[in-house]
Amino acid sequence: MEPLKTQNPSSVDANNTVNTHSVFNQSQALENTNLFDDDIALQQALTSYAPSADVDALRHYGQRCGSAEVIAWGFDANEQKPQFDSHDRFGHRVDEVRFHPSYHKLMKMALEQGIHAMPWQGDIAQAHTQRAAYSYMQSQVEAGHGCPLTMTFASVPTLNLTPSIAKQWLPKVLARGYEPEIKPYFEKQAVTIGMGMTEKQGGSDVRANTSVARAVGAQGPGELYEITGHKWFLSAPMCDAFLMLAQSAGGLSCFLVPRWRADGEKNSLFVQRLKNKMGNVSNASSEVEMRAAQGWMVGEEGRGVPAIIEMVALTRFDCMVGSTAGQRQAVAQAAHHASQREAFGKRLIEQPLMQNVLADLQLEVEGSLAMTLRMAAALDANTDEEKLLLRLGCAVGKFWICKRTPGHAYEAMECLGGNGVIENCIMPRLYREAPINAIWEGSGNIQALDVLRAFNKSPEVQQRWFTELEQVRGQSAVLDQSIDALRQSLADRDGVEYAARRLVEQMALCLQAALLLKNGDPVVAEAFIASRLQQPHGVYGCLPKGVDVAHIVRRILPERL
Repeated sequence: MEPLKTQNPSSVDANNTVNTHSVFNQSQALENTNLFDDDIALQQALTSYAPSADVDALRHYGQRCGSAEVIAWGFDANEQKPQFDSHDRFGHRVDEVRFHPSYHKLMKMALEQGIHAMPWQGDIAQAHTQRAAYSYMQSQVEAGHGCPLTMTFASVPTLNLTPSIAKQWLPKVLARGYEPEIKPYFEKQAVTIGMGMTEKQGGSDVRANTSVARAVGAQGPGELYEITGHKWFLSAPMCDAFLMLAQSAGGLSCFLVPRWRADGEKNSLFVQRLKNKMGNVSNASSEVEMRAAQGWMVGEEGRGVPAIIEMVALTRFDCMVGSTAGQRQAVAQAAHHASQREAFGKRLIEQPLMQNVLADLQLEVEGSLAMTLRMAAALDANTDEEKLLLRLGCAVGKFWICKRTPGHAYEAMECLGGNGVIENCIMPRLYREAPINAIWEGSGNIQALDVLRAFNKSPEVQQRWFTELEQVRGQSAVLDQSIDALRQSLADRDGVEYAARRLVEQMALCLQAALLLKNGDPVVAEAFIASRLQQPHGVYGCLPKGVDVAHIVRRILPERL
């Protein structure tokens, strides 16, 4: 890196009354970079979990994601929020949401790359892991447009439950294209899928949903129903169809509800309003009323939760991807600024306390990335053993990674000082995005309770978890002790629900440490174990003595620091 161009304040011409100041000692925008080449942790993780990955394609995409042009799209899509039109100027009900063109450019870029489709097309090795890497880079640019991408990706297993629906819809769902035009699904070659589960009286308790579905003719999977009710949260209302839960004669069932009926008329989905959210503002989240809206039953009647749970599991996995991406972008911004900003005679990044903070932030990213790509590898393997690991891993990862992200975003923001809170910097957006994934798709308590539910329903998942941890037995006495303590915690069933969050935290930290020890950088693994298990701390920047912080900091932007 070139030395900083500084200016001695004493050399400023006091008699120059026109040029009031010179701009110096300010960092430049982090743009026109390569999000793949700059991320050594990603490269090394892919070597472990996706050795057949197309590195050249990933590098090309990383260059595009890091370009000033694409970064500007992310800013534009957030500064110009979606606008809702209930009626057109002639008084016709249209229920249309208008987006800034940059939102559409981001969607087009991702869909043409196949971020929604790669694992389902059958011709890509380690497709889930490679797809996670693409999504991880794209999410660093802008998070909101990731919602319809995730829902479209995650809808495939649910749609496959009913062959007649899959035959009609999956070719369009998996098409690598983007058609945002307001027209019926049967006039498009490529479509997107949304999801509407939450009702105001139910929240995460979807069995309390009150929306009602009545058969138009024949009953059962693939048949047409009319649905009446209300969805409190329905994100991406411009998707072409939505998977929803409603009460049919046989119980809570799953339905695919298109925006247009088969006769070409607008379906009876009425957007009540767009939610005015604190973050994720480029993504239109709406409140929707159904008045005999037509939709087809997906899966068996009365089996709505099992039908949609596979979709939910994948959206929860994508919450891990998105939060890890947010962590990565935050620490990259912090390190980039610290490498260019001088205080007290030297660059911030050369000062021991700042190195402690940055290294600690990077450890969080490396642990999150290791867990996320390990779950992606389990999705790729698709064996009974790996499904047991996933059964716990997605819930544990969703809980821990997403919950760690808000504090991480704040600490990274503080590294930039006052500049970090200015809205034309990406940090305020990262900070507002940070809590979203922790809340959506099941909040922290829901994830913790899901882990307990898995223990009770399938005791073998616990053994599978320890099988993963025991692969590194003997390599770290501290980790060995932590694994033993976790066993003891799981054996104590008294008050287990009360202590569920602490239990899941232990599970997450042990798994992250084991994965880093097995496949990660040795210095990173040692520092992670020392700072998360041996001497845990609540504030970033409290790494114990002896940690090679300089080595860890260099891993943030190895070509730039």
